[in-house]
Amino acid sequence: MEGMRYEHEHGQFKAATVSGTEMLVYLMRLKGLTQADHSKELGDQPVVSKILKRKRELNFRQVKALAKRFQVSLEVFI
Repeated sequence: MEGMRYEHEHGQFKAATVSGTEMLVYLMRLKGLTQADHSKELGDQPVVSKILKRKRELNFRQVKALAKRFQVSLEVFI
């Protein structure tokens, strides 16, 4: 009941949105991985670098490969 009263007085919480790239960076740090560790899923070094610098979006093939590697839902990276 306390949470409902707070929401009534202050408004409901909004879920934070995280981009696929931000989630990738988080998972890389969590697992201690480097850019080189993702050549199989993302492509060669320049491609990985562009993705991590947010100069290039993840494509569907990359999203599927990352979801499989990290054993998470595709939606994590979309």
